[in-house]
Amino acid sequence: MIDLWPRIEPLLAKVEKPARYIGMERGAVRPAWAPHKAAWLLIYPDTYEIGLPNQGLQILYEILNERPDAVAERAYAPWTDLAGSLRANGVPFFSVDTHRAASDFDVLAFNLSAELVFTNLLDLVDMAGVPIRAEERRPEHPLVLAGGHCAFNPEPLADFVDAFVIGEGEEVVGEITEVLGAWKRGGRADREALLHDLATIPGVYVPSMYDVEYDGARLLAVTPRYPDVPARVDKRTVADLDEWPYPKNQLVPLIEVVHDRLNVEVFRGCTRGCRFCQAGMITRPVRERSAEQVRTMVRDGIRRTGYDEVALTSLSTADFSGIEGVVADLVREQEGTGQVSVSLPSLRVDAFTVGIAGEIQKVRRTGLTFAPEAGSWRLRQVINKLIVEEDLYAAADAAFASGWRRLKLYFLTGLPTEMDADTLGIAELARKVTEIGRTHTKGASATVSVGGFVPKAHTPFQWFGQNGVEELHRKINLLRDDLRRDRSVQVKWHDPEATFAEGLCSRGDRRVGRVIERVWRNGGTFQEWSEHFSLDRWIDACAAEGIDPDWYVTRHRDDSEVLPWDHIAAGLHKDFLWNDWQAALAEHGLPDCRWTPCYDCGVCTDYALEHVVASAVAPAGGSQGTGQDLARGGEVGVRFLGTKPAAVS
Repeated sequence: MIDLWPRIEPLLAKVEKPARYIGMERGAVRPAWAPHKAAWLLIYPDTYEIGLPNQGLQILYEILNERPDAVAERAYAPWTDLAGSLRANGVPFFSVDTHRAASDFDVLAFNLSAELVFTNLLDLVDMAGVPIRAEERRPEHPLVLAGGHCAFNPEPLADFVDAFVIGEGEEVVGEITEVLGAWKRGGRADREALLHDLATIPGVYVPSMYDVEYDGARLLAVTPRYPDVPARVDKRTVADLDEWPYPKNQLVPLIEVVHDRLNVEVFRGCTRGCRFCQAGMITRPVRERSAEQVRTMVRDGIRRTGYDEVALTSLSTADFSGIEGVVADLVREQEGTGQVSVSLPSLRVDAFTVGIAGEIQKVRRTGLTFAPEAGSWRLRQVINKLIVEEDLYAAADAAFASGWRRLKLYFLTGLPTEMDADTLGIAELARKVTEIGRTHTKGASATVSVGGFVPKAHTPFQWFGQNGVEELHRKINLLRDDLRRDRSVQVKWHDPEATFAEGLCSRGDRRVGRVIERVWRNGGTFQEWSEHFSLDRWIDACAAEGIDPDWYVTRHRDDSEVLPWDHIAAGLHKDFLWNDWQAALAEHGLPDCRWTPCYDCGVCTDYALEHVVASAVAPAGGSQGTGQDLARGGEVGVRFLGTKPAAVS
């Protein structure tokens, strides 16, 4: 194992932001390597600025380095300038902690948070000197592992990734480490035997252990090759977040990064049932961290990092039980110091109260983003975002009354059954928000951010064929034209062409892997970045591989079709998802299941774990609870429904 720093340092004088590559952040470790330890390189396949704040990577970094049988280091995708210099000078991809070559590690473990980083994964494996195709790797090569939300449809990367972790990684990384350790002690002789052993770990999917059968264009089946390999891979779920108070020592970057603040996760999962939201579906059930642990993690984190802002993170932080009390306690500790502010980066307008707004602004006002998602009540019933206009206007009034001058509103376009009236409804909502704001301040304004909708695996909309590029452009232009003369509303939008490529990667089967490889070989890295993205490169690759991209992207599916991810289980029964899709087409919304009888989605029963939320009674006069309603609830706890399966043990 050779420290590559003497070869890397001379190259940094000629690249943008050399501090991306030097390591030594507060909170970083230099692990003690030993032959018996499994060596993990945790990789975020995008730039340092995007990857360093990622909580999943930081959590696994700490957990693995606390184990006596493992070491873990970090790496991020070098920007194109350094990547070119590394290749030109024969320097391999390296870790930022000790600048070891990636090929020295036993595992190259990728966090997949977005589909358009898939080509970066291939690039980094190649830069490590490892064959990009799994079938070409020998026992001396590192294991290529991947996890994250994109792993819930692993098939487009099945030819390149040895094994996928489906679900949460806190527990399963230890089990993988033990299998790797046994393999190393046995002399690393048989890579096939290692992959077979990994495939028997709950929550680990090994593509090479499965055969795929097609009938023309359609997928017929994905079946295991061995009797002890599961036909369906169930996700891993951590039952009690209080047992995993990570990261305990958050990394503090050397340069400015996105989300540059102390991040404390308050809960996982969501009971709201938004039909477009993959994260809300695949992370069920809800598991809240105790309020006291949240306070402790905030206090300790501020002391260790020196940050002046703390974000309480989740899919919908204002739904956290007793959120107003927790925020009030944290703000009270900082009030008058002028040092630390509290932000809630994921807010639902129907859970945002005057009390929360007032508490947040006592120290310092942070940005406020609300996500109505759709421009009309009809369409919000389709997507099950049960927010009426009065909810949004009340939240806007509370925010502007508390001193905010600008709000950001996030919407999706291209949703199922969407019509032009729904698109124009976005403009109407934005205008009304600014009108409300001007009753408090003359400079009130709003930024409307519009993203193109991509149907995701394991959601009720997985059967929907997304809008094409031309249609998304038309809808965005319709909105822009309607707001052109309104200076108080700014419109931003995601590139519809990138949305199309994302749809191809998120909904593809194994054959799409050939397209991803061809895009990479033709220079298509950093496809998340507009300056490097080109849809023509993707279309040309599809043509060269004989693949019709519209068959994957814009085609509607029916309930008889085998979907590429059907052998991956997020805990949701397929018939529940199909019935919810039919309810969407009927414009029928379903209230939050914490206040209603169980909808039998499958998660709580299959994982023997109910939602870990307050035992409050549904509010009078309605079935939708708010953060304020939850604050009135009782004790937070875990209740198991029987013997815990391995996935939650």
